[in-house]
Amino acid sequence: MTLGDHGRMDGLASIVSPQVWARIIAAGTPKTFEPGATLLFEGGRADRVLGLLSGRVKVSRVEPDGRSLVLAVRGPGELLGEMGLLGQAERSATVTAIDECRTQVIHAERFLALVQELGLAQELLRHAFQRLRQTERFYAQLAGAPAGARVARGLLWLAVPASTSDGSRADGHLDIGLDQREFGQAVRLSRASVAAELGRLRAEGIVVTRRGRIVIQDTARLRELAAE
Repeated sequence: MTLGDHGRMDGLASIVSPQVWARIIAAGTPKTFEPGATLLFEGGRADRVLGLLSGRVKVSRVEPDGRSLVLAVRGPGELLGEMGLLGQAERSATVTAIDECRTQVIHAERFLALVQELGLAQELLRHAFQRLRQTERFYAQLAGAPAGARVARGLLWLAVPASTSDGSRADGHLDIGLDQREFGQAVRLSRASVAAELGRLRAEGIVVTRRGRIVIQDTARLRELAAE
């Protein structure tokens, strides 16, 4: 998968059959989270998983030096928190709503019974491994790259649709659900470096920036810069 394809595997819903995904979702109860709400806490008890139906979430963790580090953005069709539950461990990251998020909350006992009933354990582990490998590949692409290429690659990586209907906003542009500080965390650049590179992209009409948002207007040109 290329950077132009967002550089990541699609959600679990695109890997399992529609019937299996429907069974997983039907096992939960609906819950909606407002933007900024925390769905799962780092260090918390793994007692449930969430099926994400719409909206986007950011996955972050606290580093040993106290810095918060954005690891990924996830969109509809993903299962959240399943690996902590399968591994009987505490949560390894915090999951926060970027948009209004519609979810189905599946409690541990029901989810584990369903995994056994449907024979999903290996599929879930394989999906988790693929997500990890995609993330490692992305950060390998950032290593040693100049700031401009880092920003371009990061924007494409984080441009995740908020709904399953299409991959863009009503005006056809892709909205990055992070502010400049969070985006800098994700691509390992200072806020000043991010601001400078976004200024260059704005001057070319490739992005626009608004309060707490970065919007891609010219994806094709951004792909060219990412490949340089």
